[in-house]
Amino acid sequence: MISLSRANAHRIVVTDAGTGATNNLIRSLRAGGDPLVIVGCHSDRFLLKKSSADRHYLVPPAGNREFAAAVARVVERERAELVFPNTDWAVRALSDARARIPCRVFLPARAVVNRCQDKYALTRFLGARDIPVPATVAVRDLGSLPSIYRRLGPTGRLWCRLRRGAGSRGAAPVTSARQAATWIRYWQEMRGVRASDFTLSEYLPGRDFACQMLWKDGALVLAKTCERLSYFEGGSQPSGRSSIAALARGVDEPRVVEVSRAAVAALGSRVTGAFSVDLKENVDRVPCVTEINVGRFITLMNLLDLTGKYNMARTYVRLALDEPVRIDDPYDTAPDYYFVRDVDTVPSIFHADDFFDGIEDARAKLRPVAHLMRNGGPR
Repeated sequence: MISLSRANAHRIVVTDAGTGATNNLIRSLRAGGDPLVIVGCHSDRFLLKKSSADRHYLVPPAGNREFAAAVARVVERERAELVFPNTDWAVRALSDARARIPCRVFLPARAVVNRCQDKYALTRFLGARDIPVPATVAVRDLGSLPSIYRRLGPTGRLWCRLRRGAGSRGAAPVTSARQAATWIRYWQEMRGVRASDFTLSEYLPGRDFACQMLWKDGALVLAKTCERLSYFEGGSQPSGRSSIAALARGVDEPRVVEVSRAAVAALGSRVTGAFSVDLKENVDRVPCVTEINVGRFITLMNLLDLTGKYNMARTYVRLALDEPVRIDDPYDTAPDYYFVRDVDTVPSIFHADDFFDGIEDARAKLRPVAHLMRNGGPR
């Protein structure tokens, strides 16, 4: 635990403390080496007990109108210099209330947050600027599905998903208008979601990338890339995947950075903050932007912060507090480092060269081990 009495320590409030994502964020922040006092807040008192922050506060849910006022009270009480949101809900709430938060909130303009949090609006916006995106049509009602299907994919798969939300909520591949209608109707009846909250889009069969970026005043400061290889509880999802990777690796993919950079730059001439761009390759192996998680980091942040030259979480803090940051080449690569995650464990990071250290392959006949044979075998 970091000492709370350090006079020179920056004091930071993080939202959603106790979740795996925020504990990962705290791990990344502390790995940066600078002294910090980290204050966690959450609306769930049970999750809050799992937090690795130094101090903890119970607050209303981020969707509650009192959330921002509660965070402001925490900031005043703790003399915090920065609030670091870690979910879409918290980003939206703090973006809307930034003038009432008595410390730095390192977020893009409110209009940029709103655009990125509507996946359909973002896709149309980027597509109109010749940035690769999947062909996408908004669903008006169930009756519009046959015509959408004829337009986008009369003989193949389409991707059906909600316009807003994280974690692949409401997402599934569909092979017919009838199948799409059944899926949407289920969400209408069981979750109270409107048909018009869905989109149908081109199915992208290729590799799945994430590009996490930091920008300030329209300049790209730092970018890192990784590839999702398998998905946390993907087997229980209708889509077989989610945005939460169980296995991922760092990659050197300049084309992914090129597309991501163009996408974020298109949002405004003075864009500032964190932008986590999700991309998937189409049939021609072109990486297409599927969404931009604005104002926050992805749950894979440890892979991006604990490898390479620069710790992105600490760079975020330095940029937010107007401290000097010198990075000559914004694209920081660390290929072949793997991120491995499972339930109830801290995510681990290994280099490809280390995967078989201390492991013997018992899938075929094992070779005799001389010292075990001499000593009568293992005891």
